[in-house]
Amino acid sequence: MSQFFTTKTAELVGLHWITVKSNALQKRADISVFVPRGVTLEPGLPLVILLHGVYGSHWAWAANGHVHETAQQLIDRGEIAPMILAMPSDGLFGDGSAYVPHQQENYESWIVEDVVQVMREQFPQLTADSPLFITGLSMGGFGALRLGAKYPGLFRAFSGLSSITHFEQLQLFVADFPALQSAALEQDGVLDWLQKNREQIPAFRFDCGSEDLLIEHNRRLHQDLTALDIPHHYEEFPGGHSWEYWETHIAKTLLFFNACTIQ
Repeated sequence: MSQFFTTKTAELVGLHWITVKSNALQKRADISVFVPRGVTLEPGLPLVILLHGVYGSHWAWAANGHVHETAQQLIDRGEIAPMILAMPSDGLFGDGSAYVPHQQENYESWIVEDVVQVMREQFPQLTADSPLFITGLSMGGFGALRLGAKYPGLFRAFSGLSSITHFEQLQLFVADFPALQSAALEQDGVLDWLQKNREQIPAFRFDCGSEDLLIEHNRRLHQDLTALDIPHHYEEFPGGHSWEYWETHIAKTLLFFNACTIQ
């Protein structure tokens, strides 16, 4: 029996779409889903959740970043094992919800509870034994790094691209930051949870473009983690805060997750 009052699905051109009444949000929300083609899909398939940045929605990673095409190519070449990609909306608060609990809606529980559950209900290849991964870009990088660190028992590994590293940095992007501050119940940083749960943190990585407006924040996080002796993988590449960068470098995260699956 489903845990959701309503769930609607559709499929077109290799992508699936889900609209579900979220228990955490108490409203409908959307997920774009990629399921690999041309391969046998066994039970226990890995699930990768990809979080979008400000201004976007569930369609961003596929429409702007073509991540489903990148994943299919890596699978076809035998560089990664088959995996399912779930690309949820952030809940559509203002310019971005930050994927944190709010006074009225819980955008954090939407990701770590509802998205995981509805994916298991809709795709029988996803079981309780399926490795779960999370990644994202910019605000979605903040969400992925923060949630990966906050829920270390849930995720096998996590990753961030061009990540916001603390809630306060959202003021660089959103039009009404005071409204977001007023609504958000938690306004912490990635490092807070990495320190709190340091003994249970799974493998994680993050990268950033050398011309990105968030580069110094990412460098500072790397320096702090190094000083605290918290194991991590950090890389810098040429590029800015753009889809050109994210489309190019998401493959490194998928390869990283695949390596964590077979360890």
